Amino acid sequence: MQRKFILLWLLFFIVVGCSPHYPADTITQASTIDLLLAGQYDGQMTCGQLLGYGDFGIGTFDRLDGEMILIDGSFYQVKADGKVYRPDMALKTPFAAVSHFSNDTDIAFDCGQGLNDTQLRKAIDTYITNPHLFYAIRLTGRFASMHTRSVPSQQKPYPPLSEVTQNQPEFKMTDIAGTIVGFWCPAYTKGINVPGYHLHFISDDFKQGGHILGFEMRDGRAEIDRCHQFALIMPEKGEGIAEVDLSVDRSGELNQVEHLKTSQ
Repeated sequence: MQRKFILLWLLFFIVVGCSPHYPADTITQASTIDLLLAGQYDGQMTCGQLLGYGDFGIGTFDRLDGEMILIDGSFYQVKADGKVYRPDMALKTPFAAVSHFSNDTDIAFDCGQGLNDTQLRKAIDTYITNPHLFYAIRLTGRFASMHTRSVPSQQKPYPPLSEVTQNQPEFKMTDIAGTIVGFWCPAYTKGINVPGYHLHFISDDFKQGGHILGFEMRDGRAEIDRCHQFALIMPEKGEGIAEVDLSVDRSGELNQVEHLKTSQ
């Protein structure tokens, strides 16, 4: 009996000792935004693996099949048909950023006549006290309008992302309650992530969402988690990745992709 007890404790310490440690206030990212811009859409890490690094985040899915929202440890996939799906944990991602969300700052917004996305970002800017750190942002509220997009699944040979978004499906919602999920990244992350704000939306009924193009908020609450650590996991394998020229400045492409609105 004593021997069995000792063996169980040894097994426990081996498992704990071999388990990776993911500290708080850390954003972990799979691949880079420039690889995505260059058309590298093959998934490299499963949702199940990604969940080991955080319970909150955004990204996309294998072959660029929709927009990813990770909130409270649950994944949601907004596909090009505008519907929200629950992806299998074996589904892979070519690009995503996640963290273990822990609120540092709480802001209540009573917007009166309404607050558009530009005004809201300026309000949150005042809480970005150190522009060299990262900030996870969660905003819950009711929106007079919400304008989002998703992207359709791609087939090889993959076109660059700037071409894909020329024909992106867009979704316009009115008087809708939901949550904005995303990150604010420093300027020096150019080529790695999106400098500034990168935000996705999911409705409270988990039926609508996507990559945010614009909105007007009626009232809401913002939670901000300041993160001082960043971990980048590059694809170990993948067709054509080694041949991508990452010295090219793709800032113009990124700006087009992030803010392009194909319908008015």
